[in-house]
Amino acid sequence: MPDGAAKAHLYKPKLASTLKEGYGLGDLRADAMAGLTVAILALPLSMAIAVASGVSPAQGLYTAIIGGFLVSALGGSRFQIGGPAGAFIVLVSATVAKFGLSGLALTVMLSGLMLALLGALRLGRFIRYIPHPVTVGFTAGIAVTILASQIKDLAGLKLSGAEPGPVLPKIMALADAAGTLNPAALALGLGTAAVILVMRRLRPTWPGMLVAVVAATVVATLIHMPVETIGSRFGGIPSGLPAPKLPTVSLDLLVAIFPAALSFTLLGGLESLLSAKVADGMTGRVHRSNMELVAQGLANVASAIFGGIAVTGTIARTATNIRAGAHTPIAGMLHAAFLLAFMMLAAPLASYVPLAALAGLLVVVAWNMAEKEEFASLLRNWRAAVVLLATFGLTVVHDLMAGIAAGCGLAAIFWAASKLHRKLT
Repeated sequence: MPDGAAKAHLYKPKLASTLKEGYGLGDLRADAMAGLTVAILALPLSMAIAVASGVSPAQGLYTAIIGGFLVSALGGSRFQIGGPAGAFIVLVSATVAKFGLSGLALTVMLSGLMLALLGALRLGRFIRYIPHPVTVGFTAGIAVTILASQIKDLAGLKLSGAEPGPVLPKIMALADAAGTLNPAALALGLGTAAVILVMRRLRPTWPGMLVAVVAATVVATLIHMPVETIGSRFGGIPSGLPAPKLPTVSLDLLVAIFPAALSFTLLGGLESLLSAKVADGMTGRVHRSNMELVAQGLANVASAIFGGIAVTGTIARTATNIRAGAHTPIAGMLHAAFLLAFMMLAAPLASYVPLAALAGLLVVVAWNMAEKEEFASLLRNWRAAVVLLATFGLTVVHDLMAGIAAGCGLAAIFWAASKLHRKLT
């Protein structure tokens, strides 16, 4: 089986290459089963990520359906699954709080255009040269921020005002609201997380996230638990996609959202190419990084037009796609089609899903996102530890761009100092 290394530079979707090789009924069966498996995982996860990002659960589904379809149809990876990602929760929620949904749509669209431009300029390979301690540091920082963002819904807390965005003020506001803790919500949220973790250990091939959320929904509904649900906060989700709509554009707004769009672009490019690289390691294939960035960019533009949020390649869903036996990118396209079918058929049932259950799901996502063993290993080397902790600390207390800039800056200084030391000796 050729690994595709000789064609890694091409601007040609992997779908076109795989169809040219021949596609039979056996391939379709394998892709359909893989697509269904991934869709079952993506259904609760997409809604949970959207709620945590400060938008409606439907917007998470729009992102997975529109973005996921285009990432697979146009991308440079045979197995990549696109959709909303936990890593974007902080950026999306901050953008919504500052610029509203219209500003978010424009930010996602601008980010998509920038990603496509990076791919067109053949800059995909350079994103992967971001130092390893930086990627581990900002990933752990994002995980901590996600965890902090879920405490309110997990414990059913009632804040006296708006929930602060930055982590430290958020923790202080949550501590002040500790007296409003809802034991039913906390039990439901922690129970959801526990079921997911236990099933992952005992029944790793089962869709633990979906089972846990469905079980929590059934329990909360049957015994009338006093907890907030998707229906009580959002009024449910629609049973189809919205009509496409371009966001409002003005020069002042473009200038204002540019830093946020740059953060979306950097994180989206890095996350997508890391996911594609993981897929390469699992399959022996080689992805086309520049084509992947172009596809991610176009997927983000389309997601914004259909009311979705940021799209990126997702490591967990991509790995699930491979383990489920996917043969071609059609598996990812079918995953999007299955999600649309679920949305059309079961939209009314989503109203009963407790927000505490979705928060419990994201607690597990945050726990899995942090590369704890790698973090501890990097602390043993003082240079790596300085870069790691600077990136992690600034990502938590300030923002992602500050963390990445500080980490890359320190790594560059250490590299230059090492080169100078070797030259002098």
